[in-house]
Amino acid sequence: MNYFRTGILLAAMTALFMACGWLLGGTGGMFIALAIAAGMNLFAWWKSDKVVLRMYRAREVGPDHSLHAVVSQLARNADLPMPKVYIIENDQPNAFATGRNPDNASVAATTGLLRNLTATEVSGVMAHELAHVRNRDTLTMTITATIAGAIGMLANFALFFRGRRNSPLGIVGALLVMFLAPLAAALVQMAISRSREYEADRIGAEICGHPDWLADALYKMATRAAAIDNPQAEDNPATAHMFIVNPLHAHAIDGLFSTHPPIGERIQRLREMAGQGAPPRGGPWG
Repeated sequence: MNYFRTGILLAAMTALFMACGWLLGGTGGMFIALAIAAGMNLFAWWKSDKVVLRMYRAREVGPDHSLHAVVSQLARNADLPMPKVYIIENDQPNAFATGRNPDNASVAATTGLLRNLTATEVSGVMAHELAHVRNRDTLTMTITATIAGAIGMLANFALFFRGRRNSPLGIVGALLVMFLAPLAAALVQMAISRSREYEADRIGAEICGHPDWLADALYKMATRAAAIDNPQAEDNPATAHMFIVNPLHAHAIDGLFSTHPPIGERIQRLREMAGQGAPPRGGPWG
């Protein structure tokens, strides 16, 4: 049911992009938008993970790095192929996963995460990211980010189309694209991301065997992320939903459109899992 709902929401995101094309260029604009959306989806499936990693200036690390060893152990716990491991030079404690499938997946963590979290908390975070890989959420998240970014681009250029004769609503259509389309895209992103985050928390806790590890990490990350800017995320807000905690705050205007579920609710669910005696699976620190 979750996959069906996610598919419907992705279709809604594509339809929204086509509607923006229609408002700006009529029927011709709609078909151009459809062709662009199809091309973006194909590109997102094949290459967008590399684009996102380049956007955040992520550098790959090998087996000699401690984070690589952590991910390797957790990947074995999850019965997953070993993903590529990246480090992002950023003081904000955060992490994300990307890639079109488990065989072509990457996980990335910021230097702030490695400095501010304990070894067990880092394990909980990376288990959460591997849960996204196992659920194949990574492709969904990258496609969503690609289309949302394109909608934002159309919104920025909407006024250039206000005088086009084939624009059915003229200036009204341009204004709708400028102001309403980004909000609608944010709502769809929110709906897609929130349900996937809860599921990744649950499965991540099972992968590392200790729900408290992730619960403690989320509390610490949310507290410190709110005080530290993530300039790349602020410049590319369509990618924010890929992170384990919301990286945006410097220019945030309303939590209503946050793509992440409330941290308190996520922590409570994990505490309840721990209280039920979730069986340990022998994480990298026993």
